[in-house]
Amino acid sequence: MDMVTARNRSVHDENVLDQRELRGVCGLFVTGVAVVTSQAGGVPVGVTVNSFTSVSLDPPLVLFCIHHKSRLWPVVKEAEAFGVNILAEDQADVCRVFATKEHPHFSMVRSRAGRTGTPILDEALGYLECALHRVIDGGDHLIVIGRVVDLGIQREDGPLTFFRSGHLRLEI
Repeated sequence: MDMVTARNRSVHDENVLDQRELRGVCGLFVTGVAVVTSQAGGVPVGVTVNSFTSVSLDPPLVLFCIHHKSRLWPVVKEAEAFGVNILAEDQADVCRVFATKEHPHFSMVRSRAGRTGTPILDEALGYLECALHRVIDGGDHLIVIGRVVDLGIQREDGPLTFFRSGHLRLEI
Protein backbone atom coordinates (compact mmCIF):
# COMPACT_ATOMS: atom_id res chain seq x y z
CA MET A 1 0.00 0.00 0.00
CA ASP A 2 1.48 3.37 -0.97
CA MET A 3 1.55 6.41 1.33
CA VAL A 4 -1.35 8.21 -0.43
CA THR A 5 -3.62 5.16 -0.15
CA ALA A 6 -2.75 4.70 3.54
CA ARG A 7 -3.39 8.39 4.25
CA ASN A 8 -6.71 8.40 2.36
CA ARG A 9 -7.84 5.28 4.18
CA SER A 10 -7.27 6.93 7.55
CA VAL A 11 -8.97 10.15 6.38
CA HIS A 12 -12.08 8.24 5.35
CA ASP A 13 -12.19 5.96 8.40
CA GLU A 14 -15.04 7.45 10.45
CA ASN A 15 -13.84 5.80 13.66
CA VAL A 16 -10.46 7.58 13.70
CA LEU A 17 -11.54 10.70 15.62
CA ASP A 18 -12.24 10.89 19.31
CA GLN A 19 -15.17 13.28 19.95
CA ARG A 20 -13.53 14.80 23.05
CA GLU A 21 -10.37 15.48 21.09
CA LEU A 22 -12.39 17.03 18.26
CA ARG A 23 -14.21 19.26 20.74
CA GLY A 24 -10.88 20.24 22.31
CA VAL A 25 -9.30 21.21 19.00
CA CYS A 26 -12.42 23.09 17.85
CA GLY A 27 -12.43 24.85 21.22
CA LEU A 28 -9.18 26.54 20.22
CA PHE A 29 -11.13 28.67 17.76
CA VAL A 30 -12.40 31.82 19.48
CA THR A 31 -16.05 32.49 18.70
CA GLY A 32 -18.65 35.02 19.61
CA VAL A 33 -21.70 33.98 21.61
CA ALA A 34 -25.32 34.51 20.62
CA VAL A 35 -28.76 33.49 21.79
CA VAL A 36 -30.99 32.26 18.99
CA THR A 37 -34.66 32.90 19.74
CA SER A 38 -37.98 32.01 18.19
CA GLN A 39 -41.61 31.82 19.19
CA ALA A 40 -44.54 29.62 18.22
CA GLY A 41 -47.90 29.26 19.91
CA GLY A 42 -47.12 32.22 22.17
CA VAL A 43 -44.21 30.41 23.84
CA PRO A 44 -40.76 31.99 23.37
CA VAL A 45 -37.70 29.72 23.21
CA GLY A 46 -34.03 30.65 23.20
CA VAL A 47 -30.78 28.69 23.05
CA THR A 48 -27.15 29.80 23.42
CA VAL A 49 -24.99 29.11 20.35
CA ASN A 50 -21.45 29.83 19.27
CA SER A 51 -21.94 28.36 15.82
CA PHE A 52 -23.19 31.50 14.10
CA THR A 53 -21.81 33.20 10.99
CA SER A 54 -22.77 35.43 8.13
CA VAL A 55 -23.12 33.65 4.79
CA SER A 56 -23.99 36.22 2.15
CA LEU A 57 -24.63 39.95 1.76
CA ASP A 58 -26.71 39.54 -1.41
CA PRO A 59 -29.08 38.03 -0.49
CA PRO A 60 -28.55 38.76 3.22
CA LEU A 61 -28.09 35.29 4.74
CA VAL A 62 -26.76 34.07 8.09
CA LEU A 63 -26.56 30.61 9.63
CA PHE A 64 -26.34 28.83 12.94
CA CYS A 65 -26.00 25.16 13.79
CA ILE A 66 -28.21 23.40 16.31
CA HIS A 67 -28.49 19.80 17.54
CA HIS A 68 -31.35 18.12 15.73
CA LYS A 69 -32.94 17.24 19.11
CA SER A 70 -32.77 20.82 20.41
CA ARG A 71 -35.93 22.31 21.92
CA LEU A 72 -35.41 25.30 19.61
CA TRP A 73 -35.61 23.51 16.26
CA PRO A 74 -39.34 22.57 16.30
CA VAL A 75 -40.21 26.17 17.23
CA VAL A 76 -38.08 27.67 14.44
CA LYS A 77 -39.56 25.16 12.00
CA GLU A 78 -43.13 26.08 12.98
CA ALA A 79 -42.54 29.84 13.14
CA GLU A 80 -40.34 29.87 10.04
CA ALA A 81 -38.41 32.69 11.72
CA PHE A 82 -35.68 33.21 14.30
CA GLY A 83 -33.57 35.92 15.89
CA VAL A 84 -29.83 35.95 16.50
CA ASN A 85 -28.99 38.05 19.55
CA ILE A 86 -25.26 38.79 19.76
CA LEU A 87 -24.21 38.93 23.41
CA ALA A 88 -22.07 41.62 25.04
CA GLU A 89 -19.01 40.92 27.20
CA ASP A 90 -21.04 41.48 30.40
CA GLN A 91 -23.71 38.93 29.45
CA ALA A 92 -22.07 35.65 30.52
CA ASP A 93 -25.05 35.14 32.85
CA VAL A 94 -27.46 35.42 29.88
CA CYS A 95 -25.30 32.92 28.00
CA ARG A 96 -25.53 30.44 30.89
CA VAL A 97 -29.29 30.96 31.37
CA PHE A 98 -30.07 30.09 27.76
CA ALA A 99 -27.55 27.21 27.75
CA THR A 100 -29.58 25.32 30.38
CA LYS A 101 -32.65 23.20 29.79
CA GLU A 102 -34.55 24.70 32.71
CA HIS A 103 -37.28 27.25 32.06
CA PRO A 104 -38.37 30.04 32.07
CA HIS A 105 -35.45 31.73 30.36
CA PHE A 106 -37.33 34.84 29.31
CA SER A 107 -38.28 35.76 32.86
CA MET A 108 -34.61 36.63 33.42
CA VAL A 109 -34.17 39.02 30.47
CA ARG A 110 -36.04 41.87 28.86
CA SER A 111 -37.18 41.23 25.32
CA ARG A 112 -39.59 42.53 22.73
CA ALA A 113 -41.31 41.07 19.70
CA GLY A 114 -39.49 41.72 16.45
CA ARG A 115 -40.96 42.20 13.00
CA THR A 116 -41.71 38.47 12.62
CA GLY A 117 -42.86 38.07 16.24
CA THR A 118 -39.49 36.58 17.19
CA PRO A 119 -38.22 37.63 20.64
CA ILE A 120 -35.34 40.12 20.47
CA LEU A 121 -33.23 40.52 23.62
CA ASP A 122 -33.17 44.20 24.64
CA GLU A 123 -29.66 44.20 26.11
CA ALA A 124 -27.87 42.26 23.33
CA LEU A 125 -25.09 44.03 21.41
CA GLY A 126 -27.06 43.61 18.24
CA TYR A 127 -29.60 41.38 16.60
CA LEU A 128 -30.54 39.89 13.25
CA GLU A 129 -34.13 38.82 12.72
CA CYS A 130 -34.48 36.18 10.04
CA ALA A 131 -37.01 34.31 7.94
CA LEU A 132 -36.18 30.62 7.62
CA HIS A 133 -34.45 30.18 4.24
CA ARG A 134 -33.01 26.66 4.17
CA VAL A 135 -32.03 23.78 6.44
CA ILE A 136 -29.19 21.39 5.68
CA ASP A 137 -28.50 18.11 7.47
CA GLY A 138 -25.15 18.28 9.20
CA GLY A 139 -24.80 14.94 10.99
CA ASP A 140 -26.13 15.27 14.53
CA HIS A 141 -26.76 18.98 13.89
CA LEU A 142 -28.85 21.03 11.50
CA ILE A 143 -27.38 23.94 9.59
CA VAL A 144 -30.13 26.56 9.70
CA ILE A 145 -29.87 29.38 7.16
CA GLY A 146 -31.99 32.50 7.53
CA ARG A 147 -32.65 35.50 5.33
CA VAL A 148 -32.18 38.68 7.37
CA VAL A 149 -35.38 40.77 7.45
CA ASP A 150 -34.42 43.20 10.24
CA LEU A 151 -31.32 44.05 12.24
CA GLY A 152 -29.92 46.53 14.67
CA ILE A 153 -27.02 47.57 16.87
CA GLN A 154 -28.18 48.16 20.45
CA ARG A 155 -24.91 48.72 22.34
CA GLU A 156 -21.32 49.73 21.65
CA ASP A 157 -19.61 47.37 24.15
CA GLY A 158 -17.27 44.47 23.37
CA PRO A 159 -18.60 41.01 22.49
CA LEU A 160 -18.88 37.95 24.71
CA THR A 161 -16.36 35.41 23.44
CA PHE A 162 -15.96 31.67 23.91
CA PHE A 163 -12.60 29.84 24.08
CA ARG A 164 -11.78 26.42 25.55
CA SER A 165 -15.19 26.20 27.26
CA GLY A 166 -14.84 29.61 28.90
CA HIS A 167 -15.25 33.31 28.24
CA LEU A 168 -12.48 35.73 27.31
CA ARG A 169 -12.49 39.50 27.40
CA LEU A 170 -11.20 41.13 24.23
CA GLU A 171 -9.04 44.21 24.51
CA ILE A 172 -10.43 46.67 21.97
